Amino acid sequence: MKLRLALVLMAIFAATAGCAERGIIAERPVSTENDVYVLDTGDRLRIVVFGQTDLSGEFSVDSTGTVSMPLMPPIPARGLTTDEFEDVVAAELARTLLRNPNVSVQVTEFRPFFILGEVQRAGQYPYVNGMTVQSAVAIAGGFSYRADEDRVTITRNRGDRIVEIGVDSTAPVLPGDTILVRERYF
Repeated sequence: MKLRLALVLMAIFAATAGCAERGIIAERPVSTENDVYVLDTGDRLRIVVFGQTDLSGEFSVDSTGTVSMPLMPPIPARGLTTDEFEDVVAAELARTLLRNPNVSVQVTEFRPFFILGEVQRAGQYPYVNGMTVQSAVAIAGGFSYRADEDRVTITRNRGDRIVEIGVDSTAPVLPGDTILVRERYF
């Protein structure tokens, strides 16, 4: 039993040593502590009410955090996951229009992210799933000659508070984030 464990450990060490020789610097999960995506202003949704084409379609989460659908009052969406929003829409439909509605919600377009500071073209850009700070900088034309590539911060809305996080270039970017690349002085 001990021999078998020793062989397994040796195989693991050999495999990790082989990875280091190939140039893998660091490995970490892509997601952050917010594994579940929550809706907010600027998200575009495809809402399908099965059997009801007049109620189905693409809708946006507006500046108040609600979605306006035909024949219904505005439905709050900010801070909800797509599953939670499906339940809210189904409950509202069951209360006012339909018996046992079956609702599907899908995000078709995520809210944009923003990048400021020492990049070639600061501004607002569409979010791409799995984006990192490095890919966001690339979308913005790369670092400017005065960029301090080690001093990057992300401002993120976390429900009831806004936080500023110091990150490296491999940190994940979420929809709605504002990335600030600081200036170097020497």
